Amino acid sequence: MAAIFRSRSSFRCKPSPPPTVYKQGIQLQPTSKLLRIDSMTPSVAAHYDSRVVRPERGLVSWIVMRLPVSLSALAAIAALILSFPPCSHAQAQSQTAPPQSPVSGTYISIDPLANIHYDNRYDLSLGLAYDHMKAGPTLLQGSNLGGLDLSGSYWFTQHWALEGSGRGYLGTSGAAPNAYAINGPFVSQYFFVAGPEWLGPHNKHGALIAHALVGGAYGNFDTDLRGQSPSVVDFYNNQLALGAILGGHFDLNRSAHWVFRITPDAVITRYGINYGNKVTQTDVNFAISVGAEYRFKKKR
Repeated sequence: MAAIFRSRSSFRCKPSPPPTVYKQGIQLQPTSKLLRIDSMTPSVAAHYDSRVVRPERGLVSWIVMRLPVSLSALAAIAALILSFPPCSHAQAQSQTAPPQSPVSGTYISIDPLANIHYDNRYDLSLGLAYDHMKAGPTLLQGSNLGGLDLSGSYWFTQHWALEGSGRGYLGTSGAAPNAYAINGPFVSQYFFVAGPEWLGPHNKHGALIAHALVGGAYGNFDTDLRGQSPSVVDFYNNQLALGAILGGHFDLNRSAHWVFRITPDAVITRYGINYGNKVTQTDVNFAISVGAEYRFKKKR
């Protein structure tokens, strides 16, 4: 420590003008007006690693003086670098984003019922059918029969047509008490009828159609009686009788040609017996069919 104080007491420096004013960012070069630290006396230079500088009018190194300038430049460059990435990132996104394809094509709505005009000449329908029937004049138990309903029409005008229908129903029927243990024998009934048909309220969605059909009904009642007379179970005899169908169609159009059809009817038959009093009886029962109709292309 004594040596340091001695060196300081022997320290001499050349007089220099007041510190030069400089602009930030300009690196100072050593001049004669700035004292370099190597201008110190040898005794002080030995302790150069301490780099102690007086706060006022002391020694200033050009190495120390350029440090603030370099820090300011680095700070400005860092600020510029930080400001560029968002723009370049947005530009990269705009460049890499896939272009949206323009809307192309035109959607055309097609109405499948647009060409329904009820101007066809012919139509044909087929449906699954149900018929309730009494197989005898005094029989309490009825029979539920299933079958097919095939009908066709020829249209003279938009509202009037001639309709023909063929229907067949099959099933079993209850039987009167008997000594032969005949229970639930097989019966069948067939219709062949024709008559006028009238087109009622209608639009492109559907139509109501009425008909009155008259013809023949054939009843097969004694085939499954084991050779016994129909009188044993109170059945009708097998016969061809008068038959009529009154009702109509509920049509639901699916296209210009195809129609969903429901046909509820009242079925009228007049069967008789050739035993006992030999009476003839009129029966009215219910029948219905569900199926499809096809309208042919030929127009009136």
